[in-house]
Amino acid sequence: MIIDQHNRIHDYLRISLTERCNLRCFYCMPEEGVELAPKAELMTYEEILAIATTFVEMGVRKIRLTGGEPLVRKDAHVIIEALGKLPVELGVTTNGIVVHRFIDTFKKAGLKAVNISLDTLDRDKFAIVTKRDYFEQVYRNIGLLLAEGFRVKVNAVLMRAINFDEIIDFIELTKSRPLQVQFIEFMPFGGNKWDWEKGISLAEILEKATAHYGEDQVLRIQDKPNDTAVNYKIKTYEGSFAIISTITNPFCSTCNRIRLTANGRIKNCLFSTSETDLLSPFRAGEDIKPIILNGIRSKAAERGGWDNFEDLANPENHGQNRSMILIGG
Repeated sequence: MIIDQHNRIHDYLRISLTERCNLRCFYCMPEEGVELAPKAELMTYEEILAIATTFVEMGVRKIRLTGGEPLVRKDAHVIIEALGKLPVELGVTTNGIVVHRFIDTFKKAGLKAVNISLDTLDRDKFAIVTKRDYFEQVYRNIGLLLAEGFRVKVNAVLMRAINFDEIIDFIELTKSRPLQVQFIEFMPFGGNKWDWEKGISLAEILEKATAHYGEDQVLRIQDKPNDTAVNYKIKTYEGSFAIISTITNPFCSTCNRIRLTANGRIKNCLFSTSETDLLSPFRAGEDIKPIILNGIRSKAAERGGWDNFEDLANPENHGQNRSMILIGG
């Protein structure tokens, strides 16, 4: 099994299929853009499948596909169907724009869990955040996924000047639909001009929810093992909402996640500034299992080693990390 120095078992792999995206969300991609890796340095379909198979042999039981936007990769259909043959729970995180083209592929692969990134329910604000006008298409595709029986989560990064006033609107999406809304605290990455004054904490989200619905109506519900989110629901609502509070209430003690970038590097933590190259030794015919074990064993106890808020908030520290689009979430 893949175990770090803090005795955390890692059985969840997140694979970035591409660094490219058809949106330009400012908290994910710097305004000046990013330098993309040359195609020759990115994992091929065969390499993704072979490396994923190695992880499964080492105990990985869950794989989630990310990007960039994973579904813009030309061979995404082929990759999804191939990974679906592995003995894992397969999921995908997507911006939802082209989801309608993948319904049959998801079903063939046994993929049942789809996370849709959607930071606002206002079309005009959507265009401001993403620099694109795809709101109606994304919203329709959320409905399509629910109608087709998929487990759907909507991921919303909360930012004070953007969507603080939409928290209740998002929770209302769960009233009569089996949908979970996940509120994500604004996190620092290279080039996203992070400032916690723009962020909204777990405490503020709950305060807004209880002020609107009443304390007796906002129920704390059971978290799943290794859950990154603190889970709630409104008493009479079909769906639920959750808060991923990486900044104010980190969940690091139970982390089981490994991230594999599109250019074949392990990031053992979202905030880590160090990476472990898997692709080069794999192409050289080396056994990558010891490299995986060493890469995960060195994982810090909390937030890539930034174990206090002051260190995390220092731009000199988080500025050394990749931009979010190059990590894959």
